[in-house]
Amino acid sequence: MKTKIPYFNKKQRFSILILIGMVVLLQVVILMLKYNTKENKSSFVVDTEVQREIDSLKSVSLKKYEMQPFNPNYINDEKAAKLGMNVEEVDRLSRFRAGGKFINSAKEFQNVTNVSDELLAKISVYFKFPEWTQQKQRIDFKKEKVVKKVDLNTITFDELIAINGIGNYFANLVLSEREQLKGFISVDQLNYIKGLRPEAVHVLKQNVYIKSKPEIKKVNLNTASKDEIAQIPYLNARLAREIVVFRSKKEERLNIEDLENISSFPLDKLKIIRLYLDF
Repeated sequence: MKTKIPYFNKKQRFSILILIGMVVLLQVVILMLKYNTKENKSSFVVDTEVQREIDSLKSVSLKKYEMQPFNPNYINDEKAAKLGMNVEEVDRLSRFRAGGKFINSAKEFQNVTNVSDELLAKISVYFKFPEWTQQKQRIDFKKEKVVKKVDLNTITFDELIAINGIGNYFANLVLSEREQLKGFISVDQLNYIKGLRPEAVHVLKQNVYIKSKPEIKKVNLNTASKDEIAQIPYLNARLAREIVVFRSKKEERLNIEDLENISSFPLDKLKIIRLYLDF
């Protein structure tokens, strides 16, 4: 018995073709969506890796340059830029070294390059010279120690810059402070000169002393006005007002110990300030 093949008319065949076409189109759409999803995921991963590399490069470029000991005779352009030297200073060093000469001290480095006192103070602590040059410097330093000390109240600009380690900048600071104080009454006043580095203070104290002390009109804190107190070295109008207020509340006369009870009084300078006071 033969199996009867179903017969489809023209309209039914057309509907079947449309259905098949829709199924195929749906499959194509699904495949395209999957492909686009994979593409997006892949792009996202690549972007993350690129960003990680960028961040890494940023961290390297922004990393602070750490200074290491070095011989200043061998400074190249890159090193000079990191040290803060300008083109003229580097050129002077290059011309000096071109003659087969060597720098053997921080002072000689400044004489050759003309760098400022401030820059020299920052970078000279990292200078590393051959041992034999340091031995020679120690011998020369011992010879320098026999030089007669100079009165801090009469020392001149030329005498100051002649001291090893004291350049124009530090010399001007000392002379300016001496003029403002109308003369030093103690070498310890060098400790309080703003901008004068501790190394320079140490060197100065080895080369100066106080011989001719200035005439000082001491200020009596029990009778002086606020304006008179404000004129005392290392004090100011605010501290003068606090002293007058404290004095008015105290039944007994002020003494040197009472100053320790006044807010924000510069106790580190009390040893010097008391030389200007009377009670």
